[in-house]
Amino acid sequence: MNQKIKVVYDREDQLRLDKYLVDLRIQELYSRSFIEKLIADDRILVNLIPVKKSYMLSNGDQIDLNMPEPEPTEIIPQNIPLDILYEDEDLAVINKPAGMIVHPGFGNPDNTLVNAIVYHFGNNLSSGKEINRPGIVHRLDRGTSGLMIIAKNDIAQSLISEMFARREIRKTYLAITTGVPDPPEDAIETYITRSISNPRKNCVADEGKWALTYYKTIRLYHFFSIVKVKLETGRMHQIRVHFADRNIPILGDLLYNTRRQVHNVVPENMKRKVTELLTTHLLRQALHAWRLEFTHPVSGKDIDIQAPLPDDIAYTISWLDKNFGIDEIPVSIETLLENNINW
Repeated sequence: MNQKIKVVYDREDQLRLDKYLVDLRIQELYSRSFIEKLIADDRILVNLIPVKKSYMLSNGDQIDLNMPEPEPTEIIPQNIPLDILYEDEDLAVINKPAGMIVHPGFGNPDNTLVNAIVYHFGNNLSSGKEINRPGIVHRLDRGTSGLMIIAKNDIAQSLISEMFARREIRKTYLAITTGVPDPPEDAIETYITRSISNPRKNCVADEGKWALTYYKTIRLYHFFSIVKVKLETGRMHQIRVHFADRNIPILGDLLYNTRRQVHNVVPENMKRKVTELLTTHLLRQALHAWRLEFTHPVSGKDIDIQAPLPDDIAYTISWLDKNFGIDEIPVSIETLLENNINW
């Protein structure tokens, strides 16, 4: 199915169409030459009319992008290390590192999780729900670390997909927020849709895809918090969008939470330390898919797996303990998680 993207130009100054599309940094528009080809093929329209790449956009112009079907490509097995936390003949659970893209796409033909699992599991993978995505049942954002289920045959793929649809797979995330949640425990229920001002983002809207997120604060800091998050639905960027809408965006999430926003929260004498953290240690959103609980779709075995915290998030928690802690002797993160193992 062709992907359709709609953007509304919302700048007062005029700008060339091709330059603006490059500035958007949409993953699907991975190069200037590809953008120029789409314009030449009339796949990019302005106010429903084909235009040249030099067209000068004005405030309010509507840009429609009709993306072509991705070309089938051979998946190259690559010996990329995998952290496999569980495996049997039907499925595996891996701990995806932050920074790894799940599957090949526009501008990202290799070095993805799919390239890695094809190398490690070979033909022992399901065909996948979509082209070039063997074994993939669900996804995590590039900057999100943590647990993913890999299907090793088509029967497991079908059964696991049905379990996700019936919300029988319980997913728990850990997140560090900029700001303190109020109330400390709540459910966030909205509709989510793609932003028309920035198609890289999603946003809360009056209509779109229904999304439900539960959260519970497990540690408070001055100006920050650690929260446990449970997803009832699995929309793109769901946690990031919901928390940004509540004005408690995820720390390090430069798409929904700029460094300036973080600076506006902390005292003047801490701004430099925040900058150092976000440019040296935490280079992505502080969001980790920590726990998966489900009944094995074939064996009936109860599966409960937790992924250890990655180094950058563990460092950030220690940094928060030191610089913004409320307790004189904070409980270790391991004890904190153990004490909050149940919702």
